[in-house]
Amino acid sequence: MDIARDPGPRKRRRLVLAGLGLLALALAVLGLSRLDPAVPSVERNTVWTDTVRFGTMVRTVRGPGTLVPEQRRWVTAVTAGRVEEIRILPGTEVEPETVFLLLSNPDVEVQLLEARQQLSDAQARLVSLRVDLENGRLRQAGLVAQVRTQAMEAGRQYGINRTLADRDPDLVARAELERTREIAEELETRLALEEEGLELLEASLGEQLQAQRRQVERLAAIVAFNEDRVRSLDVAAGVQGVLAELPLEEGQWVTAGGTLARVVQPGRLKAEIRIPQTQAQDIAVGQEAEIDTRNDTIRGRVTRIDPSVQAGTVTVDVALPQELPRSARPDLSVDGTVTIERLEEVHFVGRPAFGQAESRIGIFRLVEGGAYAARTSVLLGQSSVNEIEVREGLAAGDIVILSDMSQWDGYDRVRVR
Repeated sequence: MDIARDPGPRKRRRLVLAGLGLLALALAVLGLSRLDPAVPSVERNTVWTDTVRFGTMVRTVRGPGTLVPEQRRWVTAVTAGRVEEIRILPGTEVEPETVFLLLSNPDVEVQLLEARQQLSDAQARLVSLRVDLENGRLRQAGLVAQVRTQAMEAGRQYGINRTLADRDPDLVARAELERTREIAEELETRLALEEEGLELLEASLGEQLQAQRRQVERLAAIVAFNEDRVRSLDVAAGVQGVLAELPLEEGQWVTAGGTLARVVQPGRLKAEIRIPQTQAQDIAVGQEAEIDTRNDTIRGRVTRIDPSVQAGTVTVDVALPQELPRSARPDLSVDGTVTIERLEEVHFVGRPAFGQAESRIGIFRLVEGGAYAARTSVLLGQSSVNEIEVREGLAAGDIVILSDMSQWDGYDRVRVR
């Protein structure tokens, strides 16, 4: 039969140690599973921080822009033509009658000659018509006079015959008496008709002459129009100022209505700044603005707000004072800042990388003397160019991280080294 053998003290010791090892390993795994994740670290010199302040916050909006003349005139081509000579270059002062460009167009000159020929023909027809109508009137007047004389003579003859017949019927035959009466009546009727014809001729004479005069006037207007077109080939500035732009070269063909040049008055400038459409809803006429020319700062006021949006921006006109620094000149690129309002006794801080006005965001606030940063829920209010109002979550003196911390969205606490 088999006899059970005693394992001995050494073997029992090994079994106990193995069991204790397994128990320790299990406890270690359980402890590690219950530990919080390791706190990530950020370098202090890689983040942008700001301190929450309490006081007056000035709301502003900013946008790029350009200085433009308040009074400017585009010179356009009245008629098409070829550029023959450029007499003045941009930057030259001009007067209204200064000719700075010569164009040529033979077709325009031919049209002027044709219009003048038509006007001359119409004027000749007017003279001929006046003579013909006057001759016709004189002939008709002569005929009326002749018929009147004949009618008077026939009337006298009929009167004599009737007197003789009344005295003695045998002195004048009855047939003769009737003949003279009929002749007298015929001539009276003819006289009335000729006089009526004269009246109609005299009445229509003025109308025919007036119709021809209107034709002459129309042709004269056409001649004047073509003369203006020919004169417009010598392009003048039209206003006093400085020739600012002349995008043409000699030999180039320009079309009617095309832009030839731009004349400005450099003494009076305004700023046209482009504000993002999301920030332009609070801008109003009369608000103060600052224009930065990179060398000087000019103060002005908003005078006009474009009602339309172009390329995501709203154009705002800012009136500038008459006395401008030497750095201000037409077409200069500038930055404009418009003051919207002043918020008194509010908490505010620099604008964070993420977070819009009137929204709640999570922002890291420095704690424990700046060694750590803890995520804090913050309610934001109205915003400005570089600052934003804090309505809840922060107090004056709190230091917060404004730079992008999205890579630590899964953590509520980070170490700041």
